Amino acid sequence: MGNEGAAVTVLGLGAMGSAPATALLAQGHATTVWNRSAHKAEALTERGAVAAASPAEAVAASPLVIACVLDHPALHAVLDPVADTLVGKTLVNFTSGSPEQAAEAAAWARAHGAGHLDGAIMTTLPGVGSTGTMFLYSGPRAVFDTHRTTLAALGDPLHLGTDPGLASLYDAAPLGLMRAALTGWLHGTALVGAEGTRAADFTPVAIRWPGAVSGFLTTYAPQVDAGHYPGDDATVDVQIAAIDHLLHAAAARGIDTTLPGLLKATMERARAAGHGSSSYASVAEVLKGAAGAR
Repeated sequence: MGNEGAAVTVLGLGAMGSAPATALLAQGHATTVWNRSAHKAEALTERGAVAAASPAEAVAASPLVIACVLDHPALHAVLDPVADTLVGKTLVNFTSGSPEQAAEAAAWARAHGAGHLDGAIMTTLPGVGSTGTMFLYSGPRAVFDTHRTTLAALGDPLHLGTDPGLASLYDAAPLGLMRAALTGWLHGTALVGAEGTRAADFTPVAIRWPGAVSGFLTTYAPQVDAGHYPGDDATVDVQIAAIDHLLHAAAARGIDTTLPGLLKATMERARAAGHGSSSYASVAEVLKGAAGAR
């Protein structure tokens, strides 16, 4: 859509609200901002933003309203009193919350005549405004398409589907992956560090490993979807034996074994469920828990 330079309002100027406003200004968008503590708008007004005196004034200024406040109760505290001003506008909600809260916010917006996209910012502050950074959105495709060019000022906009809770769900899932990977890397730095190797020297080797792991993800995804796990690569039994080596090496060096111990225990649950000779992807069956038993 040709909406370069379109007017945008940003409600909430905490760290994650100020960053989108800054990126929008850098891309030439007429940007109106509002925050309960007005002084937080000062740096943005110096860059050309217009500071609104009230939420009503801020919403009235633009067809696209981006909200990034503390939580959903705070979102309603800001928008409920001015709900009638949202008619015909689009609300993009970057406020963190659950998929259920996203669905509630979408229904609330529809009831007040507004389009709605739930959004997830998949970066820390320095990544906002970078074309390589993912911004996730869920909600009506037509609403997304209308504002896609404007949203691209923040990062690469990815539409996940019409279910309003998808952005929130996808936000949680990759962050789990990130934390698991970072903690695994930190455990590795502790292990090699016990032998005098610096984390900076270990890291170039560690960085190459996720490339190999990504191949497993591509191979295992169809297995998870089908619930069929042919053991034609490293089976769960083999992986249990292999992680014992990590546990031994860590224990011998006084390194905490909680993380590899948890991984082994999870694999052993998969083996107990009959997946010892299956691929590692079969661990998904025990991770599904109650959901997999339905």
